Amino acid sequence: MKRFKKILLVLLSLLILLAISVFGYTKYKKPAYDGEVALQNISKNTTVFFDDFGVPHIYADSQKDAMTVLGYVHAQDRLWQMELMRRIAPGRLSELFGSKALPNDVFFAGVGIDENSEKAIAQLDKNSEAYKLAIAYLDGVNQFIENGKTPLEFELVGVKKEKYTLKDVYNIFGFMSFSFAMAQKNDPLMTDIRDKFGAEYLKDFGLDGSLGTTQLKSYKGKSNDYAQISKSVASLLDNSPIPPFIGSNSWVIGAQKTKNGKVIFANDPHIGFSQPCTWYEAHIVTPDYEIYGYYLAGTPFPLLGHNRDYAYGLTMFENDDLDLFQEENNPNNENQYKTVDGFKNYNIRKKIIKIKDSTSLTLNIKESVHGPIMNDLLTTLKTKNPIAMSWVYTQEKNQILDAVYSLCHAKDVTDFYNKIELIHAPGLNVMYGDAKDNVAWITSGKLYKLDKSVNPNFILNGANGIDDKKEFLPYSKNPSAINPTWNYVYSANNQPEAVDGYLYPGYYLPKDRAKRIDGLLAPKNNWTSTDVQKMIVDNTSSTSASIVASFLPQIDSNKATSNEKKAYEILGKWSGSNNEKDIAPAIYNKFIFHYLKNTFQDELGEDDFAALLSTHILKQIIEPQIANESSVWWDDYKTKNRKETRKEILIKSFKEAIASLEKQQGNDVNSWTWNKVHTLEHQHPLGKVAALRGYFNVGPMEIAGSNEVINNLAFTFSDNPIYEVKAGPSTRRIIDFSDVENSVSILPTGQSGVPSSKHYNDQSEMYAQGKFRKMKMNKKEIEATSTKLVFVPKKEVILP
Repeated sequence: MKRFKKILLVLLSLLILLAISVFGYTKYKKPAYDGEVALQNISKNTTVFFDDFGVPHIYADSQKDAMTVLGYVHAQDRLWQMELMRRIAPGRLSELFGSKALPNDVFFAGVGIDENSEKAIAQLDKNSEAYKLAIAYLDGVNQFIENGKTPLEFELVGVKKEKYTLKDVYNIFGFMSFSFAMAQKNDPLMTDIRDKFGAEYLKDFGLDGSLGTTQLKSYKGKSNDYAQISKSVASLLDNSPIPPFIGSNSWVIGAQKTKNGKVIFANDPHIGFSQPCTWYEAHIVTPDYEIYGYYLAGTPFPLLGHNRDYAYGLTMFENDDLDLFQEENNPNNENQYKTVDGFKNYNIRKKIIKIKDSTSLTLNIKESVHGPIMNDLLTTLKTKNPIAMSWVYTQEKNQILDAVYSLCHAKDVTDFYNKIELIHAPGLNVMYGDAKDNVAWITSGKLYKLDKSVNPNFILNGANGIDDKKEFLPYSKNPSAINPTWNYVYSANNQPEAVDGYLYPGYYLPKDRAKRIDGLLAPKNNWTSTDVQKMIVDNTSSTSASIVASFLPQIDSNKATSNEKKAYEILGKWSGSNNEKDIAPAIYNKFIFHYLKNTFQDELGEDDFAALLSTHILKQIIEPQIANESSVWWDDYKTKNRKETRKEILIKSFKEAIASLEKQQGNDVNSWTWNKVHTLEHQHPLGKVAALRGYFNVGPMEIAGSNEVINNLAFTFSDNPIYEVKAGPSTRRIIDFSDVENSVSILPTGQSGVPSSKHYNDQSEMYAQGKFRKMKMNKKEIEATSTKLVFVPKKEVILP
């Protein structure tokens, strides 16, 4: 017995020693927030104050010194995230994660972002300030890579650190731009619906030409499973370790409508949640420059920013800048495709993908004049017809570095407007407000018109010489509004008005958020920062109540069960709010899923229905389709002897929704509160491993909001017991030019990507509760609440 106790004591001691060692090792990994660091290639001492939320405030003698230091501190907080970001576009994730990441690598290697980056860098003006400052930033990143602490993830995955390059920066911007594109999710699915069921089934989608903007082309022949493209690309983006951009809100209130007589700017870009979160905040001050910016990992200039003179932010334009073309192979030579000038040879581009613990894969990527052939890049695409992807980003001159530099170095609103022209893709709604009372909404993107006979919502004909003719529009035709007479601008990814009678095609989100934003802004003329803070976390849907009013009369409450009657009464009194203790959202969203399933899945099948759920167009059609009694979708495609009606489908869906909630949440309707089913967990790529989840992930936590409310905490409609929030505001920023130094923001988790840092998740609870913190710009306040890290010029060792 004594021996057994001794063994237990020894084992316990070893476990305690191991725990202490692990704890000490992880603490060693945390970033340096105070002390002194010797850094090469800076001219003078540069001081960084890390405030109480870990935001670096960099005070430097020159912009070059500031950028070198920014690169260093950015890397010490986010090097693992940088590593992932730079590997997606060139297809290098398999080097970290093995064959599991191969489908992602094959696809992105084929898209051609990496090659486009090389071409763009070759055309750069090496004497420009944008280039010089970007190189300084990279120098700082690489000095940390060489001398700083190696992130724990590098050791767990088994990857060596590599120097950062300018091509990595371009590739990160390239992936961001691709994640904005929507055609690859939408067009193949719409093409399948058209080819399998006919034009009648497209009326509810608004793609049949009934709105007068496009004309349907007749199509005959065997249908193809083009929807595999939609499903595959959606899956790649959903499973990527770096989340895609999905939407955004922004509004800028003119001085005439604010209590203090100065512009108030608000922005909350919607991006898939991840840990670390998307943005890294940093404040730079030099004798000739100041910016408080939000940076993508591994990029030198902020996509969102403000100073004492102006503020800017982004939402997605959702314009159509990507087209899919069906090519026609030469029947006698599969290496050639048909054009109006005869058959041409495909260009063959080789790409080698290295795979961890396996042999490398050599890709032979076929390219037509339109772009890479998707068939070899998506293993699930079985159609024999070659499908090419034409994307403005890779086909037009890439000036993204100069463009992003210009955003944070603009002289005034006119200069800002002019520099947006440099962004050919992605299409963005760029929002602007300044201390001189200017407000502006400006769209980026190289827009084009197709022939009137062409509907870009479908896969196009690559061989007829008509479908691929583009008339590029001058930048002056891009939708915009500068200092409008109504004294505010806003964007919620909704369709802009026609320009010169042309309604630009795209994948716009429904009117819900736009209607709510406009409805709140228009009548009020004494806005304050506090008012805007409340507005940016508003949880009320502008359309849910009208959708309920459309379907609820179809339900006969006299024939309902007790719980169905209670649910009926709750929905009947609902104003559209999605607060944590509300019951109606749980009932409503469960009903919406069953309505969608019973309406669309019989025709589409399980897989294509799942693909539809991932598209923007689904959100667009719910309100008009559910009110359309004559929609062909009501009939169950599988029942040949009878025709189902809207009333039957809605009653069936309502009953199924209540039965599902009873099974999942219990029989007490009053307990079906939104907070129990709507949760958010910020997932780290290594948090998918069960043993590492608790260490790397943040959450789960209950959260308010919903799909397409201003506080857009988005999930996919399903019958699951829990709606796992996948995307939402990647930051909430409010800049009040009457009191710039007290402007506020919040991040979803925290500044640092290092789990042992106290700033890894110190904003997560505040974020979930809709709270804010200050974006500090007053130096005295910063010094009083910060730690201090001083970077000193490193003396060169001169060898004898």
